[in-house]
Amino acid sequence: MLVCDFAIWLGGFSVGFVNFGGVIWMFFHVYCVIQWLKMDMKDRRSVAERVANGLMRCVESLVSVVKLLSRSRGCDWVCGGGGRGRCGGELVVLGNGPSLRGLLDGGRGGLRGRDLLAVNFAGRTVEFFDLRPGLYVLADPVFFGDTCDGNVLGLREALGRVDWDMRLFVPWGVDASAYEGNGCVRVERFNFLAVEGWGWLERWAWGSGRGMPRPRNVLIPSLMIGLWLGYDVVYVAGADHSWMRTLEVDEGNRVVSVQPHFYADNEEEGRRVAEVYSGVRLHEVVYSFYLAFKGYHAIRRLADRMGIRVVNVTAGSFIDAFERGRL
Repeated sequence: MLVCDFAIWLGGFSVGFVNFGGVIWMFFHVYCVIQWLKMDMKDRRSVAERVANGLMRCVESLVSVVKLLSRSRGCDWVCGGGGRGRCGGELVVLGNGPSLRGLLDGGRGGLRGRDLLAVNFAGRTVEFFDLRPGLYVLADPVFFGDTCDGNVLGLREALGRVDWDMRLFVPWGVDASAYEGNGCVRVERFNFLAVEGWGWLERWAWGSGRGMPRPRNVLIPSLMIGLWLGYDVVYVAGADHSWMRTLEVDEGNRVVSVQPHFYADNEEEGRRVAEVYSGVRLHEVVYSFYLAFKGYHAIRRLADRMGIRVVNVTAGSFIDAFERGRL
């Protein structure tokens, strides 16, 4: 009997507790409604925007978690991975913007004694074989797999003639077999994977090499690789990013984006770029610019946490995330 009485009493207590909790929850909702009605329209919009941003952050985080679980892979060359420590020293990331011509023609003393990283079609230039960079980054899908693009084939031939030790960084999952025939060139893989969302998720993924801020262009993974290798200082040269000066819309409502380099682009490359921008609307182009510049601020935050200086030595650069300096 005592056991039955106790069970009945416990059941009644539980129901009462649940009912009490329901009352508290109802009063909380009423309180929220009253506070909402007291707000003016500006404050209501502010609250609504914060809620919307929070929900969007949750969605971005969940998408990033799925990508990390399904596509991200470990990289044993990353600082702290596989027992590796920081390499220290200084790295110069050589973007291919037109301002790099001034650095190369005005004396290269600032490049001596520092590691160099080249990107994209830089390997097809005379300066590439003079500078002999030890690091190289390719990320655009155009560089991989079967192709009849003469510029890509020319790059593969040029990298096949490299006669110094060089590490070529390419994304996981691409067919880089065309670059693996030269014993001087060691192919390394990295996660070309955008990770966005909760702050702790971004910090872990970016810091561990599992992902990066959204990679709008090759400079973002190049800078991330500099951080992952653990350099003390990463300099950025040839990163003009002055695309807005050369952006226009013609009479046919076609977006024309001229992106000059320190070397002369041939007609084939001009046609390829024009084809890429065919059908792209102005707001889409401007949004891609937004993603790039936003990504640099994310890299600056990561670099600060890692105790690494990123210095922009590009004259007239539009990048406003990094401290300015000179080589």
